[in-house]
Amino acid sequence: MRILRAAHLGMCFGVRDAIALAVEHADTGPLTILGDLVHNPTVLSALESKGIVVAHDVAHVKTPTVMVTAHGTSERTLAQTRVLGLTAIEATCPLVRVAHRAVAALAREGYHVVIVGQRHHVEVRGLTGDLDCFDVVLDEDDVLTLEEHPRLGVAAQTTQPVEKVRHLVALIRRRFPQSDVRFVDTVCRPTKERQSAAVEMSRQADVVIVVGGRSSNNTRELVQTCARYCACVHHVETEADVRPEMFSAAQVVGLTAGTSTPDEVIDRVEARIRLCADASAFAPASADKSAEQVRLCVEGSVRRRALDAIDHQHFHRSGGRSQS
Repeated sequence: MRILRAAHLGMCFGVRDAIALAVEHADTGPLTILGDLVHNPTVLSALESKGIVVAHDVAHVKTPTVMVTAHGTSERTLAQTRVLGLTAIEATCPLVRVAHRAVAALAREGYHVVIVGQRHHVEVRGLTGDLDCFDVVLDEDDVLTLEEHPRLGVAAQTTQPVEKVRHLVALIRRRFPQSDVRFVDTVCRPTKERQSAAVEMSRQADVVIVVGGRSSNNTRELVQTCARYCACVHHVETEADVRPEMFSAAQVVGLTAGTSTPDEVIDRVEARIRLCADASAFAPASADKSAEQVRLCVEGSVRRRALDAIDHQHFHRSGGRSQS
C-alpha cells in the first residue's frame, strides 16, 4: 500500500505565528485568549498546559492581558478591551486582516456587504462586527433569502472553498441583474493551495484520510472536497481514530490535513496508517465501520459517479473537445 501526501497540507503560517505568540506571552504572565486560538484539540490542550485560559466574552476576562485569536475580531471588540483596561495582543492572521480591510472598504463605498461563510464562525463574527447591516450566506438557499440592494459587495470567510464562493457570487449576480455586484476574493492562499492539492491527491487515492479538528471549518471543507473525487474519506483528529478496517483492499491512501493541524499529529497519523496497513494485510475484512464512515464512503461514491457523468456529458456536448 502506498501513502500519498497532498502537496500542501497542515498548519499554515498564520496559525504557527499565533501559537508562538501565545506561548511567548504565557511565559511572561497570565494570559486569556478570546475564544479558541485555533480549532484543533491537540493545540488547545497544549496551550491549556501552559496555563492559558480561554474566555468567549471580553466581560469574562480575568487576566490583565487578552489575546485575539488567529481568526481576528472587530474594532468594536478591541475598543471594549481598552475600556476595560486590558492589554490586547492581536494574533490575527495577516490574511484575515486583508479580508477585514476589504469588507471595510466595501462598506465605505456604499455596498451592502454579503459574506460567504458560516454565520456563527468566530472569523465571520469578526468580519461583520463593525457593520450595522449585512448578510451572511453559505449555500444556494441562503442566496434566495437575500433582499435586493442597488450595490452588493461580496467577500468570503478566508477558509471557504473558492469555487463554492464563486458559484454563490454567480447566483447573486443572476438573482439581482440590476444590482452592482462587486466580489472581492478574500479566500486565503493556504486554503486555495490545500483545496487544490486535495483534489489532485484524491483523484489518485482509494481511501483518503483528512486530519484535523472536528470543529475546524477548513478541515470539514477538505473532507467534502476529497469526497467529490474519492469514494471513501475519513475525518480523523489523531492517530487514535485510525483503524485497520479503513484500508481494506486499498492500494493508495491519500493524506491531507487542515490548516490548524500540527506536523507531529500528521506524522503520527501516517505512522498509524502504515501499522494498520500491515495489520489489515493479514486480517479478514471487517464490517465494523461507523455510520459516519459508511455515510461518507457511500456519499463520496455517489458524488464521484455524478461528477464523472457531468464530465462525460460535457465532453460529448463539446464535440470531444475539452473546454476551460
